[in-house]
Amino acid sequence: MPLMNRRQFLTTATAAVVTKPEPLIDAHVHVFTRNPRFPYAPNSHPPDIDASAEALLALMQANGVDRTVLIQVIHYRWDNAYLADVLRRYPKQFMGVCRVNPEDPAAPDQLSRLTEVQGFHGVRLSPAATPEGDWIKGPLMPKLWRRCEQLKVPMTLLIPASRLPDIHPLIEANPDLTVVIDHMADAPLSNDLNLLVLSRYPKVFTKLSHLGTISKQPYPYPDTQPRVQALLKAFGPERLMAATDWPVSLPSLTYAQAIALFRSHLDLTPEQRTQILTRAVRRVWPF
Repeated sequence: MPLMNRRQFLTTATAAVVTKPEPLIDAHVHVFTRNPRFPYAPNSHPPDIDASAEALLALMQANGVDRTVLIQVIHYRWDNAYLADVLRRYPKQFMGVCRVNPEDPAAPDQLSRLTEVQGFHGVRLSPAATPEGDWIKGPLMPKLWRRCEQLKVPMTLLIPASRLPDIHPLIEANPDLTVVIDHMADAPLSNDLNLLVLSRYPKVFTKLSHLGTISKQPYPYPDTQPRVQALLKAFGPERLMAATDWPVSLPSLTYAQAIALFRSHLDLTPEQRTQILTRAVRRVWPF
């Protein structure tokens, strides 16, 4: 076989670069491990499974996932040490979202330290639907949200759909802040108005996750397709992210099934799939 000339080589190399698939990014995963260096919070009850960063990396490699956004798990409460250690050891594979105590006046300064010193990129708040979550409307929130905006990191919310109206004033007061709604706010299929209304704010994103939680049908949850289409129409694929929520999702589906749901089962165009699996996540977490 004759050797390629220079032009043929450059043409082939350029084609290879153009056709290289974009990296697949999982927007929501938790890691935790039983390690005396990183004790769980008192009264926490983590499942007895291997959810270490190394276990996740093996799953990512087996399923063609290139990068992952790690969300601080509640088992450690406000102690972000294990996740900080993972980010230090695997900076190319992971970005991390920390937790701070939203009822602590020092939370904004803690967020600054976690962002600027330990490399976190975002914070997660989890207001309950019950009165215990009324702090989301309280006097400490404006300063914390403002600090998040100043740090240029996203505000990520594990929030029930009934609480979504409570965050409108905070979004409007911080128009440059990126806000990410976890798990579509677990809005029931019969009532997603509070979720869809948020699409009017151009910096609000949502994660396509927990489809199995709201579905009344078995995997791959065909009754959730109208929800996905409604979100596509309202937010556009540029503000929707694929997320597995591993290992929380394990009782209902495997990691491989969660990835296959986005790759193969949702009714998406190739461009929509690329946005949801890669580009939307990168707009918030710039790997």
